[in-house]
Amino acid sequence: MDVIAAEDWIRKYVEPVGSIEATHIRPWATVKRVPVAGGVTWFKACAQVQAFEPRLTAELFARWPDRVTEVLAVDEARRWLLLGDAGIAVGERGNPPEAWLEALPSYAELQKGEMAYVKTHLGHGVPDLRMAALPAGYERLLASEVPLARQDVNRLRDYAPRFTGLCAALAETGIHESVQHDDLHMANLYSGGGKLRVVDWGDSSIAHPFFSLVVTFRFLEEVNHLAPDDPWFPRLRDAYLEPWGSGLEETFEIAIRVGWFAHAIAWTRQRAALPAEARPDFDRAFAIILRRAVAQTRS
Repeated sequence: MDVIAAEDWIRKYVEPVGSIEATHIRPWATVKRVPVAGGVTWFKACAQVQAFEPRLTAELFARWPDRVTEVLAVDEARRWLLLGDAGIAVGERGNPPEAWLEALPSYAELQKGEMAYVKTHLGHGVPDLRMAALPAGYERLLASEVPLARQDVNRLRDYAPRFTGLCAALAETGIHESVQHDDLHMANLYSGGGKLRVVDWGDSSIAHPFFSLVVTFRFLEEVNHLAPDDPWFPRLRDAYLEPWGSGLEETFEIAIRVGWFAHAIAWTRQRAALPAEARPDFDRAFAIILRRAVAQTRS
């Protein structure tokens, strides 16, 4: 990234009152804090693997300004975003389940609305993890270099026919694919100005919408130490499902099982785009995702 060009671009839209400093530097994106009078704005430069993110974020803000990141400017060609400040991450408040109880229904409404734009999103590079694409994605996962023991890889290979069957069953339930954030956790839900906003859409795909709660529930387990049978999980599930209609509990359970594999498939795409020296750190987190996917083969 050309730092001078980026800062010149930022100054076309806002007037910094201090130094512009990087807060996150990752192989897939760089984020910089831009202090302005009365607050702060944020600059994000996406790598090619997330080239779709600036346009997707701008489109979502245009239609859902009360529940996603405020977009001040976008440069699709250079993969740049200038964003308003969304407030405080709910993770800084301890990731309270109550925040998700409020956020999930409005997030589901966004997903329902975005069904009308699926073809447009796909045409602009949002990854395709629809039901029909997942069996081929599963084969790519099996063919990839993954941080798993051989017996676990074999278990995944043996599960392939069952996975294809689950995808077919899920496709028949009548819930169509939409935007799926795929990183919907406590560091990507912000509270500010009386609104809860979902930020950071760079891991998104077009997929079964219910997959989103795989990550949300994982963080409530691992960070908040909620047991799998904690009553918060059905309560949050029901809040999320309310905009979709009644009688979807079984569909949700299938979606969460399939969603763990879809999540792992998505990670293979990110890993393939990494330089070799970045893969060991990535694989430490990837191994957790893969083990959780393997666990789905036992039920």
